[in-house]
Amino acid sequence: MKRLTSLLAGALLATASGLAQAEIHFLIPGGPGGGWDTTARGVGEALVKAELVDNASFENMSGGGGGRAIAHLIEAKNKPGDILMVNSTPIVLRALNGRIPFSYRDLTPVAGMIADFGAFVVRNDSPLQSWQDVLVRFKANPHKFKVGGGSARGSMDHLVAAQAVSAAGLNGAKMRYIPYDGGGQAKAGLLSGEADILSTGFSEALEIHNSGQGRILAITADQPVSDYPDIPTIMSLGYDMSFVNWRGFFAAPGISAQKVDGYIATLEKLLTTPQWEQVRSRNGWRNLFLTKEAFVASLEAQEQQLKTIMLQLGFIREG
Repeated sequence: MKRLTSLLAGALLATASGLAQAEIHFLIPGGPGGGWDTTARGVGEALVKAELVDNASFENMSGGGGGRAIAHLIEAKNKPGDILMVNSTPIVLRALNGRIPFSYRDLTPVAGMIADFGAFVVRNDSPLQSWQDVLVRFKANPHKFKVGGGSARGSMDHLVAAQAVSAAGLNGAKMRYIPYDGGGQAKAGLLSGEADILSTGFSEALEIHNSGQGRILAITADQPVSDYPDIPTIMSLGYDMSFVNWRGFFAAPGISAQKVDGYIATLEKLLTTPQWEQVRSRNGWRNLFLTKEAFVASLEAQEQQLKTIMLQLGFIREG
């Protein structure tokens, strides 16, 4: 009876404010275990536990640097159902380097949700004990030092690692980068010894760190993360470099403004719940909720910033 009362109350709330959908299907443009996967499943988990949706389903769709999932969402514009695609900085970056034929402009931006950070993690048995050790090894022979990441060459994990070593006066363009399809495969590459260090999202690094399989040497947060104050930032180590990776949600093009408002209201309500706070703190995320004009403006600003950085590092060429 208590459950029925709760469901009825939730139905009344949805009717009154347009908050909840019966189900949201989350489209994830990469494989299991990566930042997109963790974010979509974390948000879905919290939505269901907070009774803001009845059910959340998930679909991993790798391929084309995220382009396959974007194409799928574009094609889904005339189909029934509630589909939200999770994405992040790579939707901007991969459009700039030509790895996908789409951009955020081909979709309907719904909301920026969280800020995550880059992280550099090694195996527990690695001789690398600090970020300074990494810089020494890289300087000695950059072509032998293998950096793994869950995205393609020239994509975010590669770019963040190159920026981090460049901040120490080294040539990040010389980095030997090993690309994997998503965070799960990248983690396997690190633990098997294929990579000396992994450049990944902080939440994925925490999974390795907390399981006892690896150690986080540094993160790219602009200030220490309150949930994990003992983990150093690149800036706290004396290097002028930070990188904040937003993650958020997009809907199909042509979706109604009413539907978008419903999604926004649901996600905004989620941020006030203890169920979300549990997910957020577990992953070391920072809330970064942006909608409508503010979300689009942030995408446009990041596009210009990334273009400048990628030109400086030689990841793209002008014209």
